Amino acid sequence: MRQAGILGIGSFTEGREITNKEFEKVLDTNDEWIKTRTGIERRVFAHDDIDTSDMCYHAAVEALEDADLPAEKLDLILVATVTPDYPFPSVSALIQERLGAKNASAMDVSAACAGFIYGMATGQQFIQTGAYENVLVIGAEKLSKVVDMQDRNTAVLFGDGAGAAILGPVSEGRGILSFDLGADGAGAMHIYQDPYLTMNGREVFKFAVRQMGESSMKVVEKAGLTKDDVDFLIPHQANIRIMEAARQRLDLPEEKMSVTVKKYGNTSSSSIPIALVEEVKNGKIKEDDLVVMVGFGSGLVWGAMAIRWGK
Repeated sequence: MRQAGILGIGSFTEGREITNKEFEKVLDTNDEWIKTRTGIERRVFAHDDIDTSDMCYHAAVEALEDADLPAEKLDLILVATVTPDYPFPSVSALIQERLGAKNASAMDVSAACAGFIYGMATGQQFIQTGAYENVLVIGAEKLSKVVDMQDRNTAVLFGDGAGAAILGPVSEGRGILSFDLGADGAGAMHIYQDPYLTMNGREVFKFAVRQMGESSMKVVEKAGLTKDDVDFLIPHQANIRIMEAARQRLDLPEEKMSVTVKKYGNTSSSSIPIALVEEVKNGKIKEDDLVVMVGFGSGLVWGAMAIRWGK
């Protein structure tokens, strides 16, 4: 079967910058407490006239340009989100029309903060089998519309954004080497929305610390490699303490892990692709690097992926 990998990437992180200081005015919290517990210094809330599909569109345009691919050559659009514009139609259908991707099928993926990994693993199957040539995978969230700004436990954690990747055939030995997906529905109500996002932080923390490390190691082993082969880690940007647990499990130095949570907070399904774009642009991810991406989220679900960077 063909090898599937990333041909182009893009992101959208524009909006209103919300610093920790702003929460001091309305909640019983402070900048130092938020930074110590979460690693977050600021987050971005999309403007009122920007919804999830708008962020998807801008990230997708950048990814298509990076891949030097016209939208007409897309075969499938996968959007990972839990904050769609509407319950239906799908976000993917909305941006299919806006991009002019008239030959693409479209589907949304609901796997919360692990959604981008789920989308990547799904897109990989179509490319490996030869069914499709080019798949657009997007993680995008406007969490600011489902977070209760009076809830001290969740209000400070989340932000908005979108990240996109174009998947297509790549040379042998590069691209997606392995993935690991899983779920534990027994913990489903530890993170849910009704009507606002509600979270049992203690239980989620315990689950995430364990699962992020285990899943990271599993994809390395599935690829026939060891943790010594890992060049860079992109964990879901939820909480610096959870992220550190995954880094330590892989025995990686601090500079080998992406930390964008301080700038954007937890942006759910978009956090991994946004971090990927930043680390490629700043030169931390280089040709032939082994990159591990890992996330967890409501469900409870998790997903990890090992990628050999390059085309």
